[in-house]
Amino acid sequence: MATDDMWIWDGGRVCLDFANTLRHRWRTAPEETLRDPGDLALWLQRAGLLAPDIPAPAAVLASGRRLRETVDRAVLAVADNRLPLSGDITVLNRSAAGAPRPALQIAVTDGRLEPAGTAGIATDASAALALIAQDAVELLLSAEIRRVRVCGADECALRFVDRSPARNRRWCSMSRCGNRTKVRLHQARARRSEDIPGD
Repeated sequence: MATDDMWIWDGGRVCLDFANTLRHRWRTAPEETLRDPGDLALWLQRAGLLAPDIPAPAAVLASGRRLRETVDRAVLAVADNRLPLSGDITVLNRSAAGAPRPALQIAVTDGRLEPAGTAGIATDASAALALIAQDAVELLLSAEIRRVRVCGADECALRFVDRSPARNRRWCSMSRCGNRTKVRLHQARARRSEDIPGD
């Protein structure tokens, strides 16, 4: 079973955090963090989408993984100014229709109104996946889709929404990939300067 440190919550949207449950996508064999139905149920609970102690059947794990890859393909396509595959649109629409749409609520964040509390908590894993699909559909239809990025660190590739004021965020997390990249570049520069013969 996966542990909490396997999951990264820096996507900025629940659908992107879900897409990020398949780690190291650039590798020939990416790292699966949803290894069994218990992992899926725990992830959905930690994401605030599923009531505690609700199991996820094996069939829901398979459909969850399919939904995750559908979300990833569709989001990256639209973020790149391309249309998603028609099959991906169908999967997202069917999955999103599987949960009732909760009432939209508002909150004040950084002095402005934003939507809040729209996810709700599902009473079964299929309905929780439908909430993820709803979030993906909302993201695909919003201006925020143009702010979706893939982490610039060589060995990461996590997806996230760039909400930085200058829209120039490069890493999924400064504390993880940003600092590692800066340290690696600093060390490389230091090695190069040591290799240059002195006067």
